[in-house]
Amino acid sequence: MTAVAAEAAEAPAAVVTAVVVVVEEVVVVEEVVVVEVSVIAVVVEVVVEVVVVAVVEVRLVEVVVVV
Repeated sequence: MTAVAAEAAEAPAAVVTAVVVVVEEVVVVEEVVVVEVSVIAVVVEVVVEVVVVAVVEVRLVEVVVVV
């Protein structure tokens, strides 16, 4: 189960890392954008959590079906 969760988290983690890099660059440009950036970061975090949960659930269903 842990291996499946870790595997599911790998791809979203890469996306979050890319977003964080972009966010850091935007913050340097304008302070006003900081509020928008934090909202975007929260949305990305929620989306990543949903994707990870969905992938894990799909994997669990596959395991149940195989068993």
